[in-house]
Amino acid sequence: MADAAADNERMSTWSDATRTVQEDEVAEGIEGGEGEGAEQQQQQRQEAAVAAAVSPVALITAGSAGVGAATARLLARRGYRVVINFSHNTERARKVVGELQQLSRLPAHEIQNNEHEHGTRNAYLAIRADLGRREDIGRLVHETVVQMGRLDVVFSNGGWTKFRDMTSIEADQKAGGDKTTDNAIEEDWDMCFNINVKSHLWLMQAAKQYLDETEGAFITTASAAGIYPSGSSLAYSVTKAAQIHLVKNLAVMAAPRIRVNSVSPGLLLTEWSDRFSDQAKDAYRQKTKLKRFPTVEDVAEQVLTFAKSRSMTGVNIPLDAGFMV
Repeated sequence: MADAAADNERMSTWSDATRTVQEDEVAEGIEGGEGEGAEQQQQQRQEAAVAAAVSPVALITAGSAGVGAATARLLARRGYRVVINFSHNTERARKVVGELQQLSRLPAHEIQNNEHEHGTRNAYLAIRADLGRREDIGRLVHETVVQMGRLDVVFSNGGWTKFRDMTSIEADQKAGGDKTTDNAIEEDWDMCFNINVKSHLWLMQAAKQYLDETEGAFITTASAAGIYPSGSSLAYSVTKAAQIHLVKNLAVMAAPRIRVNSVSPGLLLTEWSDRFSDQAKDAYRQKTKLKRFPTVEDVAEQVLTFAKSRSMTGVNIPLDAGFMV
């Protein structure tokens, strides 16, 4: 299940970042002067610039908590430069970026802050964007490429739901028209389709030209609820099924240069799952064959596998601890 929901705020961007080595080379070359070591220093800077240029870049939507943050941490440890998207909690996003800087195995010159003609940039930054607005998604991708210079992996992790009782399609009249049992509320369906289906399409369309250049990967967070009737609402379950089918179609359309896959977690113990009762969560765990909950780290590992594999596309991987077996 997706662990974050987009809100309706307009986009602004925030980034902690640094200037690239190539730009450092231009500035330092002017100041370095001539001398016996100048040529050697220039060569070292050129070699560092080449190394920096090939460091892969991942964009993770809804990346400041849960699955998104866990994936960002894993990719930072594996040598990726990472852009996380967030919707409203700037302080939480700043904290995650700080963690990524500490976890990074990249050279120091790619991590430390420096001035840049477009502002500031770094190996790790956060960009605020509303995934429910197509223009925000386009600007998110544009800002990522401007700051990072390339795009290798997009982890489209945004999702939205409104909790409803999955045992009824209409409001409970015996309970005074209780709408928590009503699974036919039009606003719920519109928002679920907007975030759980259309936002992934918009993001893929905006990122496609850059992923073409790097022969990159586009990965989405779907849900076990899209495979098996379950989840937080009928609208959520149905739109997650649509998302899985969207991924298969995109895999055909984006081939042969881009791989498109999805991962479908079962119940994850994140802030999002706090809305389920302890009784409901325990019932889920007991129904799994492994008698455990899947974790955000499990999902992150699968995302990394998709990012690295050159032979997987159009695939949806359930991670539900054997709930559906």
